[in-house]
Order: sequence, then C-alpha cells, then structure tokens
Amino acid sequence: ILIDEARTPLIISGRVADAAKLYYRFASIVRSLKRDVDYEVEEDKRVVVPLEAGIERVEQALGIENLYDEVQQNLVHQMQVALKAKELYKRDKDYIIQNGEVKIVDEFTGRVLEGRRWSEGIHQAVEAKEGVKIKEENQTLATITLQNYFRMYDKLAGMTGTAQTEAAELANTYELQVVPIPTNKPVIRTDQPDLIYKGEVGKFGSVVDDIAERAERGQPVLVGTISVEKSEYLSRQLTKRGIPHEVLNAKQHTREAQIVAQAGRLHAVTVSTNMAGRGVDILLGGNPEGLARHEVIKEGHDPAVLVDDFALPMPLDQMPDEFKEARAAALARYDELLKEFKASCKAEGDKVRELGGLYVLGTERHESRRIDNQLRGRSGRQGDPGESRFYLSLDDELMRLFATGALSWVMSRALPDDEAIEAKMVTKAIERAQTTVEQRNAEIRKNVLKYDEVMNEQRKVIYARRDQILEGADLKVAAMEYLSDAVDSLIDTHCVSEAADEWDLDGLVKELKTFWPNELTMEQLEKFDDADDIYDLVMENAKAYYEQRETELTPVVMRDVERQVMLRIIDQRWREHLEEMDYLQEGINLRAMGQKDPLTEWQREGYEMFGAMMKGIAQDFVKYVMHVQVVRREEPKPVVQNLQLSSSDFVQADGIAAAARAAAAAGEIPAEAAEAKAPAPAKQQTVVKDEWSKTPRNAPCPCGSGKKFKMCHGATQ
Repeated sequence: ILIDEARTPLIISGRVADAAKLYYRFASIVRSLKRDVDYEVEEDKRVVVPLEAGIERVEQALGIENLYDEVQQNLVHQMQVALKAKELYKRDKDYIIQNGEVKIVDEFTGRVLEGRRWSEGIHQAVEAKEGVKIKEENQTLATITLQNYFRMYDKLAGMTGTAQTEAAELANTYELQVVPIPTNKPVIRTDQPDLIYKGEVGKFGSVVDDIAERAERGQPVLVGTISVEKSEYLSRQLTKRGIPHEVLNAKQHTREAQIVAQAGRLHAVTVSTNMAGRGVDILLGGNPEGLARHEVIKEGHDPAVLVDDFALPMPLDQMPDEFKEARAAALARYDELLKEFKASCKAEGDKVRELGGLYVLGTERHESRRIDNQLRGRSGRQGDPGESRFYLSLDDELMRLFATGALSWVMSRALPDDEAIEAKMVTKAIERAQTTVEQRNAEIRKNVLKYDEVMNEQRKVIYARRDQILEGADLKVAAMEYLSDAVDSLIDTHCVSEAADEWDLDGLVKELKTFWPNELTMEQLEKFDDADDIYDLVMENAKAYYEQRETELTPVVMRDVERQVMLRIIDQRWREHLEEMDYLQEGINLRAMGQKDPLTEWQREGYEMFGAMMKGIAQDFVKYVMHVQVVRREEPKPVVQNLQLSSSDFVQADGIAAAARAAAAAGEIPAEAAEAKAPAPAKQQTVVKDEWSKTPRNAPCPCGSGKKFKMCHGATQ
C-alpha cells in the first residue's frame, strides 16, 4: 500500500451524465484500426499514440472534418480511452467479467477489487469493448494521493518481510526508518537459478513435467502465475495430464483460505495468481483447524454455528436455545476431530519435510522483486525445508519490454523451444530489468507526489473551511469575508486602470444589482478617484443590506442559511475545480515542447485557478444569501368530517406541551421553543424560500431547513 499502490491516487467520485452510446460507438470504430498502421503502442509507458491514418479513419467513421477541432475535444478523449481499452487492458489479467460486470484484478495480490472502477472513462471503454452494460461515468468529488493521505496520521508504522529494498523511499516519503528483524529460525530454503526458454509453450511444457514428477513423489507444489489467464491455461495443461490440483485466482477467491491452508499436504498442487498479501501460512502436512471445520460441515452441521462469539448477531446467552444446542454439538464434534487431525497433520508434515518441504514454482518474473520474494517466502517458513525456482520465457512481458539485450542474445542461439538456458548473463539482465521497472515506478510515485503537493495545499484550505462550517462555528465573520472578497473582485474587474476616467462604473453598477438590490448610482461612484473609496462605499451598502436581511430572517435562521449555502457552493465549486485540474494535468507535459517546466506551469496555473475558484465561491455565496426571502405557506387543512379522537390522543398532546413548558421553566430551553413544541391545530408556518428554479430536486434546500429541495420549497414548484 505505501509503495506499490501509491502510483494511483484515492478518488471519491459521483455519477454524471450518461454517454454510453459514444463508448459503444468508439469501441466499434477502434476495433477496425490496426496497430502500427493507425496507432502506435508503448506498452512500457502504457501509452497509445494515434497516427494520422488512424485519425482520418476515425473522422470518416464519425462523419466529421476535424477530430481535433475545439468543439470535438470530448471525441478525442473518447478515442484515446477506446484505444487504451483495446491495447493496454487485457481480460483475465487486468480484469475479469463476472455476472455481466467488468471487475478489476489487483496486479499485486490477484484478488478482485470489489467496488473499484478505473477513472477518466477507462472503465466505461473496457465495458464497451466487452459488450457488457456500461455504468454511468463518474466525476471526481475528492482526490488525494496515498502518500499525502498517510502523512495525515500523527503516527505511522508497518510490518512486512520485503521493506529493505524500499528503505530509501520509505524514509524520503514517509520519514519511516526500516528496522530489519532476524528470522525466528534460520531460513534453509534452496533458491534454484532461473530456467529460461525461447517460447512460452516450451516453458509451460517443462513446468507441467516438473510438477508431475514432484507431485508423484508426494512433494506439495505451489505454482505462482501473474494473471488469471495464465493460471487457467496451466490448469488446463495439468488436467490433460491427469494431475489433481486446485486453482486460486480472482474467480475462486471465496475458497482462498481453504485452498491455501491445505496447500502443504502430500501430493497437493496449487496454482495461484500473485501470492502477495495473502496473509495465510502454508503449514506442511495441512491445517488441522481447517480440516476439522471442513469435516464438521461435511457431516451436516450448519456453518453458522461455528462462527466466533464476536461474529454472532447478538450475545450468545441471548441466542435461541435451538442455536445454543446446535452450536454445542458442532463444537464438541469439532474438538474431537481437531485432536485426530492434529496427530495426522503432524505425521504428514514430517513426511513432507523428508521430501524437501514445499516447492514454489514461479512461471514468470514480476516487475517488482518484492513480489517475487513474497512468492518464494511461502516456502521454508519457521525453519522448514523448502525449494523455489522460476521458469521464464522470452515471451514474458518483463523480458519482452525491458530485457531486450538478453532476448537478442538468446535468439541468436539455435536452441529448441523446450530446452532451458541457465546463464548468469540472462539472470543479471532480468535483475537489471526489474531494477529499471522499479526505478521507473519510483519516479512515477515521486512525480505523482510532486503534482499532488499543489492540490494538497488547496485541499487543506477547502477542508479547513468545511470543517469550520460543520463544527458549528459562528459564520457571520466568514460571511463578511466572502462579502468583502466578492466586492473586491468586482471592483478589480471594473476599475482596472489607474486613471479614474477609464473605469467602467456603469458596468459595476449593473453587476452590483445582480448581487443584491441596491440604490447605488454612477453619480455616487463618480465622486471618487480612488478605488479604495469606492470599495468602502459599496461595502457599507452591502453590509447594511445584509443586516437588513438578517433582521428579516432572524439571526438563527440567517446562520442556518449561511451554513447550508456555504457548504453547497464550496462543494460544487470544488468539484468543478477538480475536473478543471484534471484537464490541465492531462496536457501539462506538452509545455515541455515550448521549453517550459511542466511542474512549474502546473503550480502557476493551479494557483491561478484556485484563486479564481475562491472568488467564484465568494460571489456565488453573496448572490444566494442576498436573495433569500421569507414567505408564509399555509399547510393543508385537515379533513375533519370523519375524524375521531380518543381521550388518549388529547392526553398525549397535553403531555408533550406540558413537558416542553416544564423544560422552559427549568431554563433548559427558551420559552418560545417550548410553545413551538406544543402540538397545535393547522397553522401558518414560516419558511424560507429561494428564487432559483434551477435548484436540483435532490440538493439541500437553500432556505437552510436541512431538507432536500424537493421535500421543502421544491414541493411548490
């Protein structure tokens, strides 16, 4: 989490307008485009570059003249994500299709990331490619990098077996020192040198032979693959050879603990995607607890009675007697079986140790050495014997993209596909390739952090203001600041020149009237030749009108209005700002072509955009608050023809009123509030109504009631 996943920021998103038809259309168009003819792919950088021929074909398919016309910018984005979905996102590697949905597979653990979706339209483009139903596109509501997120904690610590290789980055980014702790018992696992094959077919043929030979002897084998696709391919090969095995990948994650716990038994063969972060010990001879539980359930006992006490829906002594009896019977049987399995697992474990312990077989090197080390580390735990080996081929992604020198050397040798090569030069080339990838990923993380520092400072300002609002602070001071900022920005816009006769006072007067009803005239403003004097006059008028509104609404209602309006406007403007910053970041690297530093340009423009957003917040706030009106709305009269009340209804009403008045007498609540608590017949209710008909129905009502607009003043629209 602290290192590998830090390349991807955390994003909270909300749904926006549906554009499913466009995604389906572009998925169809790019299907006919040819690689290296219509576009180029840089897999190592995960970039797809459309060529002139491809752009022309897309324009013809869409029936437009210029795809890059300013009006068509959205279509350019659609083309880019459709090409990325086609070339860079592979089924059964990056994602799986489950129940008609595209689900992301974690590249480090091989698990499905439930509820996670790729941003920027990538997920929708993949859904269109696969022909499944497209879910709505998301808009970023909040974002933060993992680095800045974790640095918000006062204390941070972690424990892992593979931190030493990243000690420098952990120190620089999180100020964490890595302290190596010696193993409980010496590691006696044997790590065999890599075997390299020319082709993937020859490699997997040798892998199956090795597995068959060891499984026949009884030695348990754990096979590591890097994708769902490869694990299923190997599973089919093992099935053809009649080798019993278990498969653990994103599609079988529900049986994960059961499969891994028994992977150390005699003759066990387990094919798994990445084993990083699995967190389950593979015990030689099997896990007696897991075996006992499985047998109890097999005998007909309900799995629900075997859960721990803390997982029960209520305390055990409050559960039904039938449940207690069933639980007691199941646990008694479990204890009996556990004793038997402990003895048999110990004897079986001794046999496995004699055979050399767990054999870990890797079918491909991961781009991170730590992931390889975690796979190897599943064997030889707690002083047990073990063995590991990696089988590689020139078709492997790491070899193909980064170990080109080793690739050309091997290709120059006339070797059959099923003959392995053991050469130090190739092994060193693989290590260099992994180092290259790790350095590149570290640079990406460093770059992500640099760019997020700008957003982080802005985020602190916005979230501090939101916290102030939510914690119930008196917002009149903040309201006056917004009023001052709004007036200041208006005067800056219309009184730019140093010469007073060049000021646009007519425009200023007209725009001021859109903010609040005022009687200011050009004649009043023309008396001044200093913009500060105009500011003082306008602010005096604005404050007077604000005080008038507060008197009309009462201070209590005014504070509620301020709170609701501030939150609504800040959230809306912040969402828009995040979207604009996303667009800015997409093209910021092009500034390098103009001999400008992209990071400096990002900082400069980000600061300008943030300033514009803050001005917009102030102006929107003033416009909303100054237009709030108090009206009276008569509630519907009750139908009394067939109404029947029992004496208890009157007692209840009198009781509520009496309780409220008693609280007032004790000084707990104001007397006015006590009268308000007493039920009364249909009466006129004072409500606050806004003038903005475009308010979304599900948005908070601007009146400050706390209700949704459709349940408040929207009901009268």
